[in-house]
Amino acid sequence: MIRVLPWLLTIALTIYAAVDCVQTDERRVRNLPKLIWLLVVLVFPIVGPVVWFIAGRPQRGPTGPSGPGGTQRPQAPRGPDDDPDFLRRL
Repeated sequence: MIRVLPWLLTIALTIYAAVDCVQTDERRVRNLPKLIWLLVVLVFPIVGPVVWFIAGRPQRGPTGPSGPGGTQRPQAPRGPDDDPDFLRRL
């Protein structure tokens, strides 16, 4: 079992990095095109995924108008007493 563990960890890391690369939006991938990153992850089993997580994966952080996605999050629903338009109509 001990001999198999490094191979299983290598395969798991490569699969996780490949799936993460495929699911990442093309516009948010850093430094190289997405297809090249996928090839790097698959061809270099240990080094490729590590390099993807360090240099290719988008920075995780708050999303919003100034965030990495550049899209605004929808506002949470407000109660009628917090809505100025509703209060004006009363």
